[in-house]
Amino acid sequence: MGWYSSYVFPRLCEFGLNNHRVAAHRSTLLQDARGEILEIGIGSALNAAHYPSHVRRITAIDPNPGMHRWAAARIAETGLEVDKRILSSESLPFADESFDCVVSTFTLCSIADVHQALGEVYRVLRPGGAFLFLEHGLSPDPGVARWQRRLNGLERLLADNCHLDRSVRELVAGQPFAKVEIDEFYLPKTPRTHGYFSRGQGIK
Repeated sequence: MGWYSSYVFPRLCEFGLNNHRVAAHRSTLLQDARGEILEIGIGSALNAAHYPSHVRRITAIDPNPGMHRWAAARIAETGLEVDKRILSSESLPFADESFDCVVSTFTLCSIADVHQALGEVYRVLRPGGAFLFLEHGLSPDPGVARWQRRLNGLERLLADNCHLDRSVRELVAGQPFAKVEIDEFYLPKTPRTHGYFSRGQGIK
């Protein structure tokens, strides 16, 4: 893990994702979190304050040690008990059907083998469990999508392999969820190349 990924990138994430516009969608998403919860890509723990009051413990993973250092202070402020592990999502060290809920916020964009990771998410969910996601991704607007593809190489370089051109709807549809609900929208006051958001859930 390089200096940039460990020290610079976490600060960029704080700058871009720690604001009231995104926070409102975190709270809306996490109101359905329940039971045994796994959060993939916890990052700097920006979700911690938005879990419902009945959620007191979660398991969380992230491959970036720099993010874990940022997360520690934020988690301590909430009193949430977090079993944090430094690892990637492509190979989860949990038994089948271990969790009632898996949470992903601004994570699917940067996972190297995102299809493998989503397969793992589905595997560890219990029947009736929910995959809750809030992600940015490919816009349906052809003009915006063209710019997303033009900027994708630079984005991956500066943002730790973050892709601008992944369709969240198609990624989630690639798993055999019994039901998928998804809202798609542009986040206000955000460049459209980076602000096309998908918020929803897939039920196993």
